[in-house]
Amino acid sequence: MKRHSGWFWLLIGAGLLFGLIVVASVLGLLALHSFDSGGSFASIGGGNVGVIDIDGVIMSADSTVDQLRKFNDDDSIKAIVMHIDSPGGAAAPSQEIYNEVIRIRKEHKKPIVASIESVGASGAYYIASGANRIYANDASIVGSIGVIMEWTNYGDLLKWAKLQPEVIKGGRLKDAGSADRPMTPEERAYFQGLVDNMHAQFIRDVAAGRGIKPDQLKPLATGQVWTGEEALPLHLIDQAGGFRVALLDTAHRAGISGEPNVIKPARHHKTILDMLTTDTDSLFSAPEQLLEKHAGFYFLWR
Repeated sequence: MKRHSGWFWLLIGAGLLFGLIVVASVLGLLALHSFDSGGSFASIGGGNVGVIDIDGVIMSADSTVDQLRKFNDDDSIKAIVMHIDSPGGAAAPSQEIYNEVIRIRKEHKKPIVASIESVGASGAYYIASGANRIYANDASIVGSIGVIMEWTNYGDLLKWAKLQPEVIKGGRLKDAGSADRPMTPEERAYFQGLVDNMHAQFIRDVAAGRGIKPDQLKPLATGQVWTGEEALPLHLIDQAGGFRVALLDTAHRAGISGEPNVIKPARHHKTILDMLTTDTDSLFSAPEQLLEKHAGFYFLWR
């Protein structure tokens, strides 16, 4: 009888292990699908209240806006709660989410409220201000109505390394904000004008969302933050209380009696099968992307 080498048994073992991984991944996907309510939402619990988590730095509006629209179009969902724990983020995505919140609010189909957890500042507060009501804990951080633009100038480092940037441009402000040299007075005035314009938009939209005059809000629009306890008499929030208070109060206002059924967008969890069938670039950020500091205008509290 022919004896097989160690490599033969090693390949057999590896094949069996791979087969077990594939089977486990498929079973995991089936389990996740079965937990996904109607293929769109995962249910936790009378009447349905849709809950959207907005956390971390806001760099994109697509997912949140899509979730808001799905909840608004679903007649089984009687109210929407945005559960916010974010310092804000990029200006345009924050504004885009705010506009969608305002659209839902103006339709009067269902109440939409914001519940601020630890932080609801800058762009996150911008979003919250579009809701019918804002709830926050006494110790929550609220506000930071301001705009920031920043970058690091490494011109002296290039000089030390004896590197000389060369730029060919059409338009004298085309390379304004270049990080390899100091800004000119004209460039500084140019960027300050853009920041001031965005700040005015921020004030105008928050004032509209909160139902107050822009001139009343301007003294508060210094970029500073307040605790929830301080924000209440300033009319930056409507009620003190955490997520549970916001959920039950909103459910009651929507005509739901008893414990509301919380509906959240189902989150797809990456499995080993995904890694085997998906381009790895879409699963893991490139190292240079992790180190990159995005230039731009931000509604962000640091």
